Amino acid sequence: MIRLDGQVAIVTGAGGGLGRSHALLLAKRGAKVVVNDMGAGADAVVAEIKAAGGEAMAAIGSVTDEAFINAMVKSAHEQWGRIDILVNNAGILRDKSFGKMDLDAFRLILDVHVMGSVIPTKAVWEIMRAQNYGRIVMTSSSSGIFGNFGQANYSAAKMAVVGFMQTLGLEGERYNIRVNALAPTAATQMMEGLMPQERVDLIRPEFVSPAVLALVHADAPNRTIICAGAKSFEAARISMTRGIHVPADADDIAEILVERFDELIDPANDIVPHQAFDQSKLELGKAGFGPGI
Repeated sequence: MIRLDGQVAIVTGAGGGLGRSHALLLAKRGAKVVVNDMGAGADAVVAEIKAAGGEAMAAIGSVTDEAFINAMVKSAHEQWGRIDILVNNAGILRDKSFGKMDLDAFRLILDVHVMGSVIPTKAVWEIMRAQNYGRIVMTSSSSGIFGNFGQANYSAAKMAVVGFMQTLGLEGERYNIRVNALAPTAATQMMEGLMPQERVDLIRPEFVSPAVLALVHADAPNRTIICAGAKSFEAARISMTRGIHVPADADDIAEILVERFDELIDPANDIVPHQAFDQSKLELGKAGFGPGI
């Protein structure tokens, strides 16, 4: 049984839907929870947690408001002495095909999902480094990883937080800060009208939240993307094929690429790079300079 006794967790966008479910589960497992949201839903979730015997505080405000987020983290740290877990869950949708989408809608989604993850993470980062412990979850989406019609803004934002997660996982490793991502499928307000009700009933938020618990406990992985929905769980990964090498003196490299394209994209024995430099190692190795990967 995973227990979080003595730990302090912050869940953004936790006034309803997935965030509420995450907050309730973390509290049930012993964590003291900061419930952040834009409205009164945060107070209702805090009341639920307290009624069940847990500890929680509400923090009503926007994840894009740096001053508010800093004050929220300071208040929690002063009251409970540490911050162990951050679940960046807050989000909104402004779906429309790219040709019909105005740039204000694009910027808004990037602001809420990307900066709305960056600002809370920055606010807890030094606390986690100083205590040599931290667990952070970014909320990504299969729309970001694989694309989805009508969600160019959302897809861009959700892939951005994956890149953010990958780098923070590298930078935080020495401080025992592990950073992962969740790509959920859950029936929330953001999904109203997108699928039949009988399917919605199968993708309740509480069927996703166990993945969060698995990503924030003491022995959690690092830099892992977990997909979750309907009590099903998968891992997504970004890989690189072994590819091909074209002699440097070839003057028809583009034509060779086209001719050998199937070989270039062949996923057999693909690689999941540990960091960006692994691309250079692979390419130089194939060119005869270095061991490759």
